[in-house]
Amino acid sequence: MPTLKLTIAYDGRPFSGWQSQPNKNTVQDILQAAISEIVKQPISVHGSGRTDAGVHADGQVAHFQPPPSIDMNPYNWVPAINTKLPPTIRVLDCLEMPDDFHARFSAKEKTYLYDLCLAPVLHPHMHGRAWHLPRQLDPISLEQALSHYLGEHCFRAFAANRGNETEDTEYTRIITRSDFHIHNHGYRITFTGNGFMYKMVRLLTGAAVQAAQGRLRLDDHLALLNQPQDLPFGKSPFCAPAEALTLLDVKY
Repeated sequence: MPTLKLTIAYDGRPFSGWQSQPNKNTVQDILQAAISEIVKQPISVHGSGRTDAGVHADGQVAHFQPPPSIDMNPYNWVPAINTKLPPTIRVLDCLEMPDDFHARFSAKEKTYLYDLCLAPVLHPHMHGRAWHLPRQLDPISLEQALSHYLGEHCFRAFAANRGNETEDTEYTRIITRSDFHIHNHGYRITFTGNGFMYKMVRLLTGAAVQAAQGRLRLDDHLALLNQPQDLPFGKSPFCAPAEALTLLDVKY
């Protein structure tokens, strides 16, 4: 059976995240149902990772294996699936991959965007797409805080608990980009790394914004990284809202 790689975009606002959940409206469940309807049998779709409820995607990646009885060109899968999806989800591309490709385990790097709106009034077109912060941020402090994340660190203080953690849970990640630029009446923060834990990007953003607002000293912010297991300096103090976060890209 061929392995097909899908690149998917979605508006996260109507959904309870990517990951399939009982009695929840999730992107994975909707996508699986669409493909299963086309091939007339149940199909499992595997994503590159979870996105939380309300989080958007421009480049989520997933893979599936169609049954041998279905002989369809990858190009034709795109319109076939999209006709079965709500307008808030779209397959952008479909490629045939080697048999050992896995959307999650083959991923090498992910990039997320986080949008901050600093205008006095949040434009209605930005509602659900940006974190409104009419109180101005100090860009120098924001830049310094974001630079603290670069490199290889233990990000235990920036990982929310799922409830399945063990003593062997690994919290070390490598961040290769953590910066911002002026964008759309505010700032757009970009994070690139080899992996991100549950709510990690939102916790990284929340702490950096707190530092830029003068609510968290920069040395206290730096102390959150690489803590021992008992977390003497505590967890990241604030989790930024989900709706301003977008999964931009997954590299393989």
